[in-house]
Amino acid sequence: MRVFANPVGSGSLWFDNLATADGTPVAYDPQARAFLPMPPFCANREVIGCNWIAPAQGAFCRSCAMTALAPDPAIPGAIPNWAQTEAAKRWALDNLGRWHWFRPEDPGAPPVFHLLAEGPTPVLMGHVAGVVTISVAEADPVLRATRRQALDEPYRTMIGHMRHEISHMLWWRLSLRDDFLDAFRAMFGDERADYPTALQRHYHDGPPPDWRQRFLTTYASAHPHEDWAETATHLLHLTDITDSFVAAGLSSPELPSPGWDPYSEPDAERLIHVAASLTVGVNHVNRSMGLSDLYPFVLSDAARRKLAFVHDWLRRGAQGR
Repeated sequence: MRVFANPVGSGSLWFDNLATADGTPVAYDPQARAFLPMPPFCANREVIGCNWIAPAQGAFCRSCAMTALAPDPAIPGAIPNWAQTEAAKRWALDNLGRWHWFRPEDPGAPPVFHLLAEGPTPVLMGHVAGVVTISVAEADPVLRATRRQALDEPYRTMIGHMRHEISHMLWWRLSLRDDFLDAFRAMFGDERADYPTALQRHYHDGPPPDWRQRFLTTYASAHPHEDWAETATHLLHLTDITDSFVAAGLSSPELPSPGWDPYSEPDAERLIHVAASLTVGVNHVNRSMGLSDLYPFVLSDAARRKLAFVHDWLRRGAQGR
């Protein structure tokens, strides 16, 4: 994610800012990729702290307009959890906008979001025909850590959930193309294999013994759909880690040039090499504070080939160039 210029003075703004350091209200324009010091602001600004501009006074911003179902405010914690979930959604959407997904120039359908609070039973997160369902309860750090440990996952965040479920939606969009499915099946396998049976087998038997040589995560080994979603998620992780590293003014001998733009890099192998090198360094910094690794994953040769495949298709953008 970039660091943004202050439109009314000196200093910088971060992606989630609602105001400058001196208190001037600002909002983010995702089309211009810049902050503006004037309305119209999103109708959800006062409700959940949305900091994007809107097309008209009293309207929702582009991101909030994609939310067809919002959580029940009567459920405890629903509104603050919704606010954090929408913030993660804005981040993920803006990342994908760098490759022209879900922007005005995108001729295809945008995702529709059902963001649901949890009552007595958990919300099943997933994607079906363009509709992405997310449990806002996962914004609660205690619940999220409990589920991460129960599922033996090294990483679980709201941005991760957004990237994963939106990646399923991206697969659905790409599957409408005549030239995608054969290439996908050659790389990931046949997604027509029975999905419920595959998941049941995964949770009963666990991943195959050699999963580290073939997949990025244990969950990726469950089914070709999940292999795609996990791989696309990790491509977004790695690209944005690298972009944020550059935007923060940090340097590394691995960077091709000062100010290098990872989202504009056509060479997937170069991007993956640089990103993997940077994560090793940042992991080392985290360990100095007794924190978990920022990126606790190892990229096998097979995983790198899959990442390059996803990069090729996503970087073509929504217009398929």
